[in-house]
Amino acid sequence: MKQLLLALQFLTVVPMKVRGEVSEHDLVASTTFFPAAGAFQGMMLAGTALACSRLFGPEVASGLVISAYLLTNGGFDLDGFIDTFDALAVRSTGDRAVDRGKRLSAMKDSAIGAGGAIAMVMAVLLKFLLVNSLFHTAPLKTTLCVLFLMPVFSKWVTVPAMYHGLSARKDGLGRIFVDKVTAAHVVSSSLLVCVLYLAAALPYLYGVYGMASIWLPIVLYLSFYLLSLIAVRVCLGKFGGLTGDNLGALSEVSEILYLLGISLWLRHFI
Repeated sequence: MKQLLLALQFLTVVPMKVRGEVSEHDLVASTTFFPAAGAFQGMMLAGTALACSRLFGPEVASGLVISAYLLTNGGFDLDGFIDTFDALAVRSTGDRAVDRGKRLSAMKDSAIGAGGAIAMVMAVLLKFLLVNSLFHTAPLKTTLCVLFLMPVFSKWVTVPAMYHGLSARKDGLGRIFVDKVTAAHVVSSSLLVCVLYLAAALPYLYGVYGMASIWLPIVLYLSFYLLSLIAVRVCLGKFGGLTGDNLGALSEVSEILYLLGISLWLRHFI
């Protein structure tokens, strides 16, 4: 239970009170429950979408859904996304060690640069357009299932990245996760995603989309695992490893790709 509360405390704005001392082992073990924290956010998204779709048009409902999502985690992942793209925008000097140091420093800078600002606008805009497309093209129950599952998968994708990655810094909370997550944490978090999909989404999706709803989570698993490996490779080259900001950026990117993939699935593969 402590690990679940830590996952909620770390990934959401829910004021969870964790009793007793919190060890590094507890923090690392909380990665098993990252999908559960995502499920909490997913329920908030689905509830907001259900309420807003009855009160407003699709455009307003889409904007409120995105706003609600940002509120559930205080923009934590988006902040990492902005910092990462600010760092990627740093001009290369030709010296790999110097460039890595400059990029890591840029991520620590509290000011938002042009690269981060552009990335933020594009990320929010794309999410708005894709959620709006869902409201227009999919049945409401399908939209609710898709929104529920989005943070479940986006929180999970960081776990294999932690397992395969190396820490870019010698300090910080991200180092604890990246250095100590094991294959067991990846497997257990993956099983939790499977349980959440089977319990919350499959009963409806299978009745409407048949076998396509069985293949969907398999494709998502494989695609996001590949995404995590690509992210690890890119961050190793650009930053010398992963930081907490990079993990937040990975979560944000995975959500955009998830919505793009679902849009293609609904339009062309069922």
